[in-house]
Amino acid sequence: MTGKKAYAKAVLRHERKPMNIDRRHLVLPAVAVGLIGAVSALAASPEEDAVGKNVEAFRAAQIAADAKAFDVLCAAELSYSHSDARVEDKATFIANATNGKSKFLVLEYLDPQIRVVGPAAIVRFHWVAESQSAADGTKSKTNLHILMNWQKQGSDWKLLSRASTKL
Repeated sequence: MTGKKAYAKAVLRHERKPMNIDRRHLVLPAVAVGLIGAVSALAASPEEDAVGKNVEAFRAAQIAADAKAFDVLCAAELSYSHSDARVEDKATFIANATNGKSKFLVLEYLDPQIRVVGPAAIVRFHWVAESQSAADGTKSKTNLHILMNWQKQGSDWKLLSRASTKL
């Protein structure tokens, strides 16, 4: 028998045998695929980490009413829209956020989701806050969904736009 015929006969003989696979053979590959997916989902890129740090710095600036921090974090072209439909540019936003008419007692950004797409980053989170009016001490609570768009300008991430919706 020639080499080709022997090979063909061996292949046919092999193809006719049933392949016995039980659940034990499937468990390890399934677990491995699941772990790879979980690890990659948890691993943030360096750019996502940088945006996340700026988002937290922005939250801290809101609590502290820190005009200098806002100036560093916000793009010159900032469009900042509120849930009541007011839209502010950078100067107006900073002036209103630091005017001392109210202060945050609580400000949380819950369940942040950051997605970097080239030189842009899309950030979504649930805003829960309580603030107090300086004039009369009344407290108010806000519960919002926030969308922020950050843009890479040079080596820095800057807040380009922000929109909110009441929940």
